[in-house]
Amino acid sequence: MRLNRRASSLTGSATLALDARAKELIRSGADIINMAVGEPNFDAPAAIQAAAVEIVGNGKVRYTPPAGRPELRETVARHVATTRSIETNADEVVITHSCKHALSHAMLAVLEQGDEVLIPLPAWSSYDEQIRFAGGVPVHVGPRADLGPNLEALSEACTDKTRGIMLNSPCNPSGYVWRAEELRRLGDLAEQHDLWIISDEIYRRLVYGDAVHVSPTTLSPELRARTLIVDGASKAFAMTGYRIGFLFGPPAVAGTVARLQSQLSGCPNAIAQEAYRVALAEEPDEVQTMVDAYDERRRVLVEGLRDLGLETPLPRGAYYAFPSVMDFIDERGAAGFCEDLLEAQGLVVVPGTVFGMDDHVRLSCAVSLDVIHDALTRLGQFLESK
Repeated sequence: MRLNRRASSLTGSATLALDARAKELIRSGADIINMAVGEPNFDAPAAIQAAAVEIVGNGKVRYTPPAGRPELRETVARHVATTRSIETNADEVVITHSCKHALSHAMLAVLEQGDEVLIPLPAWSSYDEQIRFAGGVPVHVGPRADLGPNLEALSEACTDKTRGIMLNSPCNPSGYVWRAEELRRLGDLAEQHDLWIISDEIYRRLVYGDAVHVSPTTLSPELRARTLIVDGASKAFAMTGYRIGFLFGPPAVAGTVARLQSQLSGCPNAIAQEAYRVALAEEPDEVQTMVDAYDERRRVLVEGLRDLGLETPLPRGAYYAFPSVMDFIDERGAAGFCEDLLEAQGLVVVPGTVFGMDDHVRLSCAVSLDVIHDALTRLGQFLESK
């Protein structure tokens, strides 16, 4: 019996696999610190939880339209208008089962067989698999020394097969936040080569210090017309298990994704939709509390990593640190480093191989300060043994 080649060739999520392994070890009684997965250690804000409970109790949990409930689409449109400083319409919004779902359906909607999509590194590994499954070809483009985008290299990577550019700002794993002038140059490149920009803005709300998130949609009407925004509830609202997000883009693309959902996945979760509507209608106070906590944690973690001799850029957004471990790896690369670290110290981190950079590792700041201090102690002991 044969399996579909595209489906059977997909690789599983490395970060989710590491998280599952860590939880398995913890259940077995092992002393494990899990800094692998980007899941907030906070509960969803109280108003969000109450909204989910209320809709279950009032008997309104029914099928919803494939593009999502009209009330939520309108709320998302207003939210995008306010946060990206543009005029919007609800027909530019389609509600999806998650940000990951929005990304994968966006790829299916705009890519043809053999189309290339440029991916500035470091980058979340799921982009590669989503592009391949849609019939496209991911093209990796290395970063500058500070892990920011190498715009010259992106320009040189364009071919007559290039169809899109993957943008993630703030970036998972580096925390790099693209500046407006960098986005304008990216926009010039997209207009010159007639490219889509798929803008993963899931960490938009998590920026620190003087960093400002800028969406390509705000820079010009021309750029807005070729940008697909993907966003969701998991990170800023600590709603990981609710599995809800959205795609914002030209009505033709949003409509295509809605039709894909009508046939492939059905309507989004009604309970999560109502909870997300409440979250977006008026941001809960708890969100700023979470952002402030991540801000402190990233500074403590980065300072500790630097004290251990690891070159680590200060992330300006998201909630990860991405230090170089070049001086501590052998022929097995970052994967071997992470395996040895787990075996010796019970500390789970993600090898940079997953993000296209084998001499780095990613640590999540979405854990308490006590956990961060403990992790730094264990990592220091491990490095001393190398």
